[in-house]
Amino acid sequence: MTLERETIPFDVLFVGAGPACLAGAIRLKQLADEKSMELEIAVIEKGSEVGAHAVSGAIFDPCALQALMPDFLEKGFPFEAVVRGDALYYLTADKAIAAPILPRYLHNQGFYVVSLSRLSRWMGALAEEAGINVFCGFAGKEVLYSEDGTRVIGVRTGDKGLDKDGLPKANFEPGADLTANVTVFGEGARGSLYPDVARRMRLEDHRMPQVYETGIKEVIELPETGAFPSDGPNVMHFLGYPLGPFRAGGGFLYDMGENRIGIGYLTALGYEDARIDPYGMFLRFKSHPFIRSRISSGKVIEQGARTVSVGGFHTIPKLVMNGGLIVGASAGIHDVLGLKGIHAAMYSGIWAAEAIFQALQSGDTSEAGLSAYPKVFETSKLHAAIFEGRNTTAALAKTNPVRYLFLGAQYVTGGKGLRDPMWLHADAETLKPISEAEQAPGDPSAQPDGVWMVDKLTGVYLSRTHHREDQPSHLIIHDSKLCITTCLERYGNPCTRFCPGQVYEYHEHPETGAREIKLNPSNCLHCKTCDIKDPFGNITWTCPEGGEGPEYRMV
Repeated sequence: MTLERETIPFDVLFVGAGPACLAGAIRLKQLADEKSMELEIAVIEKGSEVGAHAVSGAIFDPCALQALMPDFLEKGFPFEAVVRGDALYYLTADKAIAAPILPRYLHNQGFYVVSLSRLSRWMGALAEEAGINVFCGFAGKEVLYSEDGTRVIGVRTGDKGLDKDGLPKANFEPGADLTANVTVFGEGARGSLYPDVARRMRLEDHRMPQVYETGIKEVIELPETGAFPSDGPNVMHFLGYPLGPFRAGGGFLYDMGENRIGIGYLTALGYEDARIDPYGMFLRFKSHPFIRSRISSGKVIEQGARTVSVGGFHTIPKLVMNGGLIVGASAGIHDVLGLKGIHAAMYSGIWAAEAIFQALQSGDTSEAGLSAYPKVFETSKLHAAIFEGRNTTAALAKTNPVRYLFLGAQYVTGGKGLRDPMWLHADAETLKPISEAEQAPGDPSAQPDGVWMVDKLTGVYLSRTHHREDQPSHLIIHDSKLCITTCLERYGNPCTRFCPGQVYEYHEHPETGAREIKLNPSNCLHCKTCDIKDPFGNITWTCPEGGEGPEYRMV
């Protein structure tokens, strides 16, 4: 059946309503207004509203926002707390050892603790007030190209009202073709449209593979006493337990004001042990005596999960192509050393907008016409900061004491270290057979009680995740037989552990012995871990019907 799709033209289309695209759309509108130039600017967002899918353990450097709107405080900038000071701890199984010296890139005093969800919602409202078209509940499902395939010309949104078999229901609505002179892709880490664009436009030639961490974050409501002394640091970062000294990842505690605390744990997905469960690591982190003493009197009121692009400088793709640009976390633009990405994403959006405006004025929206964007990035302080951390993730991937030799050398040499560059391996390639894995000792204190420690399904509930049950699964297992043969035998179905939403479950029929991987796509938190870590590339994450997924408010 050939569908008749509406075609809606815009001058510029931003895909994703995160900080990168919203900053870009606002900056582009500012430039157009200054020159009295009429531009049709659109932002599409797969969530039901701006911010619904935004989650981050967020320390926010306001430098990019101040450049975008110097009066951001007067405009009601939503922040949770001002950073009074920072602390860094190494956790053993029962102790917290304070770092005697705080690395220079973790000095956050005067910055803000923010909820990325609230920040995105605020920016979305400002964009709409400026006259920008913000369309929520519209998932980009397919990139549109010119007939010769050399140019991006827009995005097709997903159909709505399909049943489980993909057939139209009575309320069926076909997706629309949104065309544009320039399309900006800012879908966040592991965007669903980005892989096709990268492959078609060869954006990753001569780049290292992107690598990721899966982060789980909660907001915990505490009694009036709070978790931080009024005169001490209110931002804490943690290394060590439970991942130990030779696995990458770590945790944080952030003051979020009003007797609330943001707590999170990130597990680098380059791990080798097939038994690792990032959510289990999060619970064990919470159960550590130092952490437990600060949070166990509280109650979890919201939870979320998302992957973070942490590959750094050598993984950043080519940023421009004919008719298109890549911004923010989709491009891996992230300050790995400073553990901050929001200001970096916003800068990328701002610089992209300025390049787009020049290109529209000249009438040249080719790769060459948009090249001002990467040129500005390459001469920026942000680029210098990202370049300094170019080998950090590769050093952290070392699973023996030599990692600290590499890190120390990098710290004193501005990032060069003992080997430059150090190669990264894709996260899907690092698992060892489960027969070689070391069984990690259990932690009897890491047991959910439904209040300050919740299980995966309660976490899904607290994320307000919802998906219509009678629609095609947006999680595609390409070869189900592979799951119950090779993957089960070699790796013990790691999807049943690495998914923080318990989407994948192994079942064996007690009488017949028939085995299967059962899918629960309605639990999906849109974190993309499965698409990244599956060792066979057998799982593909696609967008469900627009407007579905988490409904974050505070994380």
